[in-house]
Amino acid sequence: MTNRAARVETWLDERAEEMACLLGRLVAVDSENPPGRGLGRCARILHEAMDRLGLSPETIGVPDPSGRLEDPCVVRGTVGEGGPVLYFHGHFDVVPAQSRDQFTPVRRDGRIVGRGTADMKGGVVAMLYGAAAAGELGLIGTGRIVVHLVCDEETGSVLGAGHLRDAGLVEPSALAMITAEPSGGVVWNAARGALSLRVEVRGREAHVGQADRGVNAFRHMLHVARRVERHAEEMAGRHTAFPMNAEDARGNMLVVGGLSGSGSSFNVVPGSAFFTVDGRYNPEEDLDAELRRLTRVVEDAAREIGAEVSVRTTQSQPSAGTRRDHPAAVALARVVADLHGAPARFEMCPGILETRWYAQLGIPAFGYGPGLLEVSHGPGEYVDEAAVRRCAAVHALYAGAMLP
Repeated sequence: MTNRAARVETWLDERAEEMACLLGRLVAVDSENPPGRGLGRCARILHEAMDRLGLSPETIGVPDPSGRLEDPCVVRGTVGEGGPVLYFHGHFDVVPAQSRDQFTPVRRDGRIVGRGTADMKGGVVAMLYGAAAAGELGLIGTGRIVVHLVCDEETGSVLGAGHLRDAGLVEPSALAMITAEPSGGVVWNAARGALSLRVEVRGREAHVGQADRGVNAFRHMLHVARRVERHAEEMAGRHTAFPMNAEDARGNMLVVGGLSGSGSSFNVVPGSAFFTVDGRYNPEEDLDAELRRLTRVVEDAAREIGAEVSVRTTQSQPSAGTRRDHPAAVALARVVADLHGAPARFEMCPGILETRWYAQLGIPAFGYGPGLLEVSHGPGEYVDEAAVRRCAAVHALYAGAMLP
């Protein structure tokens, strides 16, 4: 390990207790999204912590046309002045908990257990302390670290990250972006895209005693959904060339019927029905072409039986990928290898990442975080405290490598 790395690790170890306490405070705030509660309270804690760490924070309110989110905002901080930019990006909303007990953080055996510890409040703490360490230890030269923390990643991040992009707050000339999502110490240099649909089927209601006069939308829905399932099986057989965790399927992943419903009563022929299709597509796929194919599958199946259907796109998010031999990736690999004592592993994230917002602007973007994907969103979600500090060290040293 280099002397610089040792200095960073010592600086972080001396602050291990305050890092754990900050994570505990963040976990204790119920920032479930949906519905989007507690966002302002969580942002205030982050603003306060960033101010204490010398990150010059500002809280930027973002418009929410739906009026659903509670105090939607982005918390932005900066270390350094002028020069090139390196972005640290994360989110402070969490998925709904399985139990309210998950908002009471539990610290035991070197771990902190609670909702959002892995995805990704633990990663947020790592990024804040990584940025602070880089600044205080003089690792960066004339460049800047800009920290972006958004409020709506779990529901697509159109308001948070989308606002940053649309308002010109992301500089296309930036050297790189890194997010501390739960990669488990692996470098995610690619992520899937997302395409979500809602298929509506219309029929005609009739009393059960005169069922022959109705048009059963549920029966039509089953026929259409079966055709979509066949399409999903075909897409699962189309594999990515990006390296992945050996336990993760390499094909495109589609879930048919994650949500579904029909009818108005048990004794009435259902006059309407619906089902959803949610897909995660490898970077090799063209999302626009896949939307056309999937829509055609639905419409062709409906035509076979004379069903009346409509298809609505509820989400379309592009994939993202940065080559392993890109200079920004090579620099990150060196930092990770130096700290871990072993070569960095590059993999594709099986889900979607906010790297896409930066990749669309031509910025090389990566995921590297302390949590584990397999425990994220689950009832026993946790993060190792030592892993949070290691992640913070990687972020600090990456800033030093990119902004010498």
